[in-house]
Amino acid sequence: MNIAIIGGGPAGLMAAESASAAGFQVDLYDSMASVGRKFLLAGKGGLNLTHSESAQKFLSRYGARSAKIAPLLSSFGPDALRTWAAGLGIETFIGSSGRVFPTDLKAAPLLRAWLRRLRQAGVQFHMRHRWSGWNEQGALCFVTPEGKVSVQPDAVVLALGGGSWPTLGSDASWVSLLAKRGLRISPLLPANCGFDVGWSEHFLAKFAGSPVKSVAIVMRNAAGGESWHPGEFVITKTGVEGGVVYAVSAALRAEISAKGVATLRLDLAPDRDAPRLIHDLSRPRGKRTMATHLQRQAHIEGVKAGLLREVVSKENFADPVRLAAAIKSLPLRLVAPRPLEEAISTAGGVVFEALDERLMVRALPGLFCAGEMLDWEAPTGGYLLTACFATGQAAGAGAAAWLAESGKREM
Repeated sequence: MNIAIIGGGPAGLMAAESASAAGFQVDLYDSMASVGRKFLLAGKGGLNLTHSESAQKFLSRYGARSAKIAPLLSSFGPDALRTWAAGLGIETFIGSSGRVFPTDLKAAPLLRAWLRRLRQAGVQFHMRHRWSGWNEQGALCFVTPEGKVSVQPDAVVLALGGGSWPTLGSDASWVSLLAKRGLRISPLLPANCGFDVGWSEHFLAKFAGSPVKSVAIVMRNAAGGESWHPGEFVITKTGVEGGVVYAVSAALRAEISAKGVATLRLDLAPDRDAPRLIHDLSRPRGKRTMATHLQRQAHIEGVKAGLLREVVSKENFADPVRLAAAIKSLPLRLVAPRPLEEAISTAGGVVFEALDERLMVRALPGLFCAGEMLDWEAPTGGYLLTACFATGQAAGAGAAAWLAESGKREM
């Protein structure tokens, strides 16, 4: 009996490993010329495999889907991932932020070692095979450079990714194929994404592409409390994007969906409290310009000063109390998230309620789903990759267990 894996990202490769480890023949199909393309690109800035924070805090990063992700991480979580990498000869270390990286910070050596082990285990790779659904006999159909082919595996794991970075293979073409078979799919949405603001031409001319460092985003919750997210981001031609913006993108996206716009509140001086700012800004500036006064008394200059002038009225600049309030909570009006194809990752996908505990589609026995095509999201920081590995491991092992317990079944 054999298992077909469709998709050669981390989830698909891990599904192939866990299924082959159970003794089954595994064939992996991917539409691209090589596997792991998004994985390699994500690792260009230093491959962030996972995170070292406590299990409870780690799990909280998955928001509303934490309960569904929990059993998957209990089987293959951050510690198991590091042990697995070590088994490939890839040692890891914990950075100052708590993030976990390979010691050489690269993705390619890990991927090469992984593919070598998979091939030694007998996994067969079929590149440039674009899945196009099922035929009338229930066989999988692929479009290849040599023409159309069909295969009839005993079980199938789909690990086709979301809809972000489609040039690397995750183009969401699977959505219509599964919807036709009655599978419930939550709409795909951009996650870890940038947002449109609508800058003035003057601001764009001076600051497009500029990083905004040592700031914090202040988020207000439904209960009236606040959460504080330190970090940095980048001014783009259309708005904002980058680390700290990605961290709160789910909440901002939801606010835009509900209200049509969202307000991002920036603390431009997170190392100073409001009373100190008021005191310092109240000092006489004499003949100095306001720009010089802001730089000397509040350490606000460059793009931060530009942001203040973009939002704050001239009248408020003359009032130290109002100016300090703006520095500590500068409101940026966000009008839309950037398109899905520009996002780091995808929210939405196949809902967990349509799957059993092995990630098998309840209505289509023998069909399993894994990775980013499932309905979950998480911020960057190692959480995305960890869940992709965990769901792939569960789906591959689930397919093997289903076949071992039940024998071959018609899908």
